[in-house]
Formats: sequence, C-alpha cells, structure tokens
Amino acid sequence: MISLRQHAVSIAGIFLALAIGLVLGAHSGVLGSLRPGHGDLQPKVDALTAQNARLSGELAASDAFLSGAQGRLLGGTLADRSVLVFTTPDADGGDVGAVTRALTSAGATVNGVIALANPFVDSGQGDRLRTAVTNMIPAGAQLQTTAVDQGSLAGDLLGLALLTDPATGHERATAQERGLILDTLRSGGFLTFSGAPGGAEAPPSDTAVQPAQLAVVVTGDGVKAAENNQGSIIARFAGGLRGRSAGTVLAGRAGAADGAGPIAVVRSDDKLAGAVTTVDNVDHEIGRVTTALGLSEQLKGVTGGYGTGVKAGSLTVAAMPG
Repeated sequence: MISLRQHAVSIAGIFLALAIGLVLGAHSGVLGSLRPGHGDLQPKVDALTAQNARLSGELAASDAFLSGAQGRLLGGTLADRSVLVFTTPDADGGDVGAVTRALTSAGATVNGVIALANPFVDSGQGDRLRTAVTNMIPAGAQLQTTAVDQGSLAGDLLGLALLTDPATGHERATAQERGLILDTLRSGGFLTFSGAPGGAEAPPSDTAVQPAQLAVVVTGDGVKAAENNQGSIIARFAGGLRGRSAGTVLAGRAGAADGAGPIAVVRSDDKLAGAVTTVDNVDHEIGRVTTALGLSEQLKGVTGGYGTGVKAGSLTVAAMPG
C-alpha cells in the first residue's frame, strides 16, 4: 500500500508541470502579438502555440488527477476540525465549492458560509460598518485595541462571535449574540450567510452558522482591488479573523497577488504575512489542496505563501503535515 507521504512525493512532477503551465499561460499574450505573415516569425508562433497547447493539456490532466486523488492526499489532515468559509464579492462560486469539497475531503466539518457583500469591502461604507460593529460586541468581550481600520475591526468582531477560542476551545459569544450580529449585518446589506454548504440561504436564526476553529477567506482575481480600498480591507479582515482563530487561510486567483490585491497586501505586510497563510492559485486543484494543507500547517504554528504569484514562497506545502 502506498503511504500518503509516498503518494505526495509521486505527484511532485505533476506539481512542477502545473507550475510551468501556469507561467506559460501568463505569457500567452505574446502569442497574440506575433501575427502570422511576418516571415520567419511564423514558425516561432506555431511552435509556441503547440507548446502552449501541450502544457495546457498537462495542466488539465494535473487538475483531473489531483481532483481524483484529493481524498488520499488530504484524508485526515483536518480530522475533527471545524471551518467557516468567508467569501468576498468577487469570489468565483466554482472556487468556493471546490475549496469546500477539499476541506471536507481533509476531514473538516464546514459549519457555515458567510458571503461578504460589496458594502462590507467598500471604504465609503466604513463609518456605517464600524458603527454596527462597535454596537454588537459580545458581553464580557473586548475588541483588539489595534483593530481600528474597517477590515480589522470587522474581522475581529466576527472572529469573536464565530470562532472558538484557540486556547480553550470555548465559544466566546452566545447563540443569541451570534444570531444578532449576523442578522444585523445582513439587514444592513453587509453580508449573507448559510449553514452547512448545499442548503438555501438560512432565514434569520441563531443556528444557521455554528462556531468553528478555523477560517478560510476565498477571494477572486483582484481586478477591483484598488477600488474603494477593497484589497486592503479584505487582507486586514483576514488578519482580524486570524487574531481570533486557530488558523486562517486567504485563497484567491493569481491577480489577487498583484498590485493592490488582497494577497499582495498580506504578503507585503510583515505582520499579516506572519499570521495569514495565502494561496494564489485557488482556481486550480493544487491551490484547493494547498488551502486545506495550509490550514493544517497553521494548527502547528506554520504560515506560508503558496502559488505562483509575487512573493509566493513555494508552489505548495513542502511536506505533508504528519
């Protein structure tokens, strides 16, 4: 019987092919700039087109393989752990579903999905969100004194209300307090939520979302990250959650690691980079597997930046958590 570690090593070559495919894909625009009919350029265009098609096929095969092997790769790495999934307005629904499946393949229980709406990540709505947050602090709790910006403040409150204390495992808000916070933010247009994935959006209820130990924030490609400070708000929201959880991963697509993208903001801030694990290729199976493995690493106090984007430390987790 092939062990989990041996199986992980056996797909190292596929991971490498995946990385090459992603890099070449990023340069596919070169092919479009070389128009046919330029003499000796045509053979180069044909060769690059063929090479790109071959690597695209390898990438698709790698995705299919990892999808099929997900249970063997991840089985048990998050056993007896609970996770909440947060999504940003630009997150792709397919990515969210695939990440959720990876978490469950790893043995985790997904206790709810909280979808952040546009006003939540809009700096123009900051005063309204801050007012709502500071009026709903659970009894006996205090917000972090450093959580003064919109994203950090909201992440801190939702972390208090929805994530268990990593030191004791105890809930820090009552069911009634959680229900009030979620219902108020939903009524204000800041978010929507549901319980276990697969159900319809829950009606106002304090049982729709159960508290969890870990958090994953799934974001998009960062195209609108510079608008109304969205990238920074999302990054600092993830940081706020991490301050209240046993582990938090921010996962998105390649563009989120560029410019004002939320992953780029995390990786450019030493404090955030040391707290929040980032994954910048969540639109591929390797990124979804890495998201689950990244949570497992966080439980051991390890934080990483994974993918093919700027400041990524490696393509994926270097070793399977033992």
